[in-house]
Amino acid sequence: MIPGGGQPNMQQLLQQAQKMQQDLAKAQEELARTEVEGQAGGGLVKATVTGSGELRSLKIDPKAVDPEDTETLADLVVAAVQAANENAQTLQQQKLGPLAQGLGGGGIPGLPF
Repeated sequence: MIPGGGQPNMQQLLQQAQKMQQDLAKAQEELARTEVEGQAGGGLVKATVTGSGELRSLKIDPKAVDPEDTETLADLVVAAVQAANENAQTLQQQKLGPLAQGLGGGGIPGLPF
């Protein structure tokens, strides 16, 4: 019930829901186009992902390559990708968080917040 005893205007509610859905789709498209970076080893390994978490590129400085120690390189790659994904999640929260609050603050199913 609406304060004051009035009934909700269903047409208005549907229009608001449709606008929020359009805003959400627009924000998701922006995330898919936006790239963020993560790095490890003081920049020896850099990973670039989209705001939606898709790995786009991986750059490895030749100084990070030691044929006798591939485990360290693997750890640096994992750390760089994790850092990039953390940055992508932060971007998702910035872009989609306000939309989730507009939907009642309960979050959006399938999204990490």
